[in-house]
Amino acid sequence: MSVRDTHDARPVLALFDFDGTLTTRETLPDFLRFATPPRRLHVGRLLFALPVLAYKLKLLPVHALRSLLVGYAFRGLTRSAVEDAGRRFAATVLPALVRPEMQARLDAHRTQGDTIVVVSGGFDVYLAPWCEAQGLELVCSSLESDGDRLTGRYAGAQCVADEKARRVREHYDIAAYSEVHAHGDTHEDHALLALAHVATYRGAAWPAHAPA
Repeated sequence: MSVRDTHDARPVLALFDFDGTLTTRETLPDFLRFATPPRRLHVGRLLFALPVLAYKLKLLPVHALRSLLVGYAFRGLTRSAVEDAGRRFAATVLPALVRPEMQARLDAHRTQGDTIVVVSGGFDVYLAPWCEAQGLELVCSSLESDGDRLTGRYAGAQCVADEKARRVREHYDIAAYSEVHAHGDTHEDHALLALAHVATYRGAAWPAHAPA
């Protein structure tokens, strides 16, 4: 943990990955089960047995599996229905998945008046309500729509790996902050951690930025 320069009036920026960092596990599979119509979900368990096996055997990249699952789960559903599911998911499921020690870190940054941003590959339909309730800012993936119907595609790139860092730079002037803190738990967070003066990986100082 660094010692802050109390003479530097610039604010502090705190960046948090969501899945596996703030939470105990990936939440997208939970949301897919929560929001997908029951019949579609039942058939999908059979259809995706082989793709999931291929992912576990490292034959299918995780971003490709996500795209397949999202396309199957949400194509043709109304945005209003999925947004409603997202609000209910944020209120009833996510609170039990947040790590108490990470909630404490969020609270500590909030007490200091820091700018706190969740940077996630997850979707705004459930992350935005949760972040709003916590008073946090959000950079994440979105679902593409055609009118009120979802296409089953991502709106733009998945917010993972280098895209996380690119979007943070797009929305925030890094030089305007006295310190940048970042928290992550997988290789998809490395680019985000590289933005930080104080980087934490799976609860420990990230070697590339560990203080001397």
